[in-house]
Amino acid sequence: MVENMAQLPGMPTWGQGWLNSYVARASEGDIVRGDVGRGARWWHYLFDGVATLTEGHLQRLQDRISRQVAELGTAFRLPGESEERPWPLSALPLLIGEDEWRTLADGVAQRADLLERVLDDIYGEQSLVTSGRLPAALVTGNRHFWRQMIGVPPPGGHRLHIYAVDLGRGPDGEWRVLADHVRAPAGAGYALENRLAASRVMGTLQTRINVHRLAPFFSAFREGLSAVCRRAEPRIGLLTPGRYNPSYAEQAHLARYLGLLLVEGADLAVREDKLYVRTIEGLKRIDALWRRMDSRFIDPLAFDAGSQIGVPGLMDAMVAGNAVIANAPGSGVIESAGMAAFLPALARRMLGEDLRLPNIATWWCGQDWPREQVEADFDRLLLAPAFPDAPLGLPDGRAVLGSTLSEPARERLLAAIAARPLDYVGQEVVRLSTMPAVADGQLVARTFTLRAFAVRDGEGRWTVMPGGFARLADTSDSRASPIGEGAFSADVCIVGLEPVEQVSLLPTHIPIRRNPGTLPSRAADNLYWLGRYLERGESVLRLIRATLGSTIDVDSGAALVPATVQRLAGLLVTSGAAPNVPGEDEATRGQHVPELAAAALDGPGIGSVRTIFATVHAIAEGTRDRISADVWRLIDAPLPPAGDEDPGAMIARAAALQERFSALSGLAAENMARTAGWRFHDLGRRVERAVQVCRLLRNFAHNEASADDLTTLLELSDSQISYRARYHTGLALVPVRDLIALDPYNPRSMGWQVERILEHLRVLPNLRDDGMAEEPEMLATELRAAIVTARAESLGPDAVLAIEKRLFLLSEAVGARFFLQGGETIRAAGMTLA
Repeated sequence: MVENMAQLPGMPTWGQGWLNSYVARASEGDIVRGDVGRGARWWHYLFDGVATLTEGHLQRLQDRISRQVAELGTAFRLPGESEERPWPLSALPLLIGEDEWRTLADGVAQRADLLERVLDDIYGEQSLVTSGRLPAALVTGNRHFWRQMIGVPPPGGHRLHIYAVDLGRGPDGEWRVLADHVRAPAGAGYALENRLAASRVMGTLQTRINVHRLAPFFSAFREGLSAVCRRAEPRIGLLTPGRYNPSYAEQAHLARYLGLLLVEGADLAVREDKLYVRTIEGLKRIDALWRRMDSRFIDPLAFDAGSQIGVPGLMDAMVAGNAVIANAPGSGVIESAGMAAFLPALARRMLGEDLRLPNIATWWCGQDWPREQVEADFDRLLLAPAFPDAPLGLPDGRAVLGSTLSEPARERLLAAIAARPLDYVGQEVVRLSTMPAVADGQLVARTFTLRAFAVRDGEGRWTVMPGGFARLADTSDSRASPIGEGAFSADVCIVGLEPVEQVSLLPTHIPIRRNPGTLPSRAADNLYWLGRYLERGESVLRLIRATLGSTIDVDSGAALVPATVQRLAGLLVTSGAAPNVPGEDEATRGQHVPELAAAALDGPGIGSVRTIFATVHAIAEGTRDRISADVWRLIDAPLPPAGDEDPGAMIARAAALQERFSALSGLAAENMARTAGWRFHDLGRRVERAVQVCRLLRNFAHNEASADDLTTLLELSDSQISYRARYHTGLALVPVRDLIALDPYNPRSMGWQVERILEHLRVLPNLRDDGMAEEPEMLATELRAAIVTARAESLGPDAVLAIEKRLFLLSEAVGARFFLQGGETIRAAGMTLA
């Protein structure tokens, strides 16, 4: 086989001995099983290139691709878990020749067309059920069948807009369909992220082996959704259940890549049979939703009344033809494992041809003859649930191999099948082919399944992704494990003999636009509070360092006087960063500085750095579609664990954390486009910094402030250099107050913050039609006037406290105006068709 391999022009010839050893093992079926002959040369080219990249050290390749996955922020969550896991990606892709893939793609498109027709009949004429070609119990017994959808024509004429299918390839090279996914097909985003990570590692190798690109597939999907909307320039959203959904990270990436609004149910509202998204500019029309939640939750008025994440009235908008939902509610009825037993016959009847991609052989026990067949061949079959719900005989919902059951377990399962046969199917055991993977620096064989995807394009035709993602078992067992149980995913590359045209999602002939797009109220809310908590965390870190004595430059070099230390410690307590020591009063707090600083760093208090950072992480996780990978990587990195540290070690850790907060501040200042999203993020920072400056002024610029108090204030406000550059005669209360409170040119002053707050509010949308300012802008204008006319001599603690209260009123007004919540009455202003 090696002798017949042709060398592609420009391919390297490194590591031929190592490569020949691999190909020899492949030809014997040790690593690659399943139609090796046709695909062997592509493996030859791949490993020749990999040898160049790694000099024969395969673990380097796996380590590099794992780093790229972390760089991209690719992650997933298992059901019931609160923390995300890194996405497991194998270093080596699955290679499939374009001729073989063309046959597969035709089969996928044919199957998608068949499922569409079956769904049309189930929710239309129902001739398949009335004629006996589809058992009624198989339809009505499925909890994903919704009677409410009978007679409801889908807008645009299609119930399915995206389809996913799990495929298995046997050692003989034949592909079989293992499962269909139409409810809310997941994985297209992971396929894209797998390709992005692999491309960064492989460099030009993918181009040299003519790997087909994925961008045209996603472009076709976006065009297909746009084509079935009524408006020429539709607004499209991706409806997510929220950040705790197992594939939320994938959904955020897809929304960002496709330019869709990532929305939750609370972001949407239906008025007069039209669907709207709540934005900072009022209500804006949404024309289509790519839903990633179960049908039962999307509209509590039409389906499950207990749903808290749906959109009341969404089905009214769909029935009126004003909202396209991809895929249509109720589509999940076709995913039943029992349905696979009838699809071959339905294909011959409805399409006039056999399935090009055969099912795994399936017997639905709801009919007498198939049940008898399952009972007779019990030890040779997989016994699986026919519907999504776990039946009594399979309480964990997993398929079991009949031959592996003990005699008591066998009898219990047979009895359960006899009691409710319609809940079970028997399926043939499929032996899967293998592909290479890297484990401990060595090539190993791993069985795999392939998830492929199809979408409707702008003409309503099915376009199949030239690739997908493979799921690898963590052993050489013949059945692949699901992701999250020790398995890996792998990129799937379709390779050809001719160079592939490079197409991206960036059209060349489109009108120039500088409209930054729609900002949902929830996103504005998240960005605002992300800014506030980041600023708050940095402020607490400054306090910790100052309390421990690391930043104060006292004139004589001596330590701070006890009164100043007590004020610093008191700020840690009153901010919620550290608890009050039992029996302690203000006069004795300074004696517990190390304990207070440790609690402020790692304690459970609402204002501790660890708690603040957890809040930052939660907010950012819910705003993944609007923050960059660099920002997410800094936020997602775990904090160093707490330990028994001396003050020096705590100072070093606080300084390192402060650098991370400063990096996040710098990324926002330099990398965020000056859109409304940036304005809300910066508005949050300015409000929080102004509040913190007020608290510092009240504690360290009171009328009896000492030199240590003023020095501490300048240090905490990062204004020592500015003060010394202006005043050469030493510290004085009034000049320090003016610099920290009123100076409009000092970026750390309260006056500077208020100027920026007013500047942002004047630019943000105004819903009034009388030309008057809205409440937040009016409050900011009044606050600016108070600061501009204030005199440093009279700016004592009471005056500063009054300003601080005004800042809180301003923040509440911003929230009431811009951060519309799900249950709140929607104002008429802003209800446009834009």
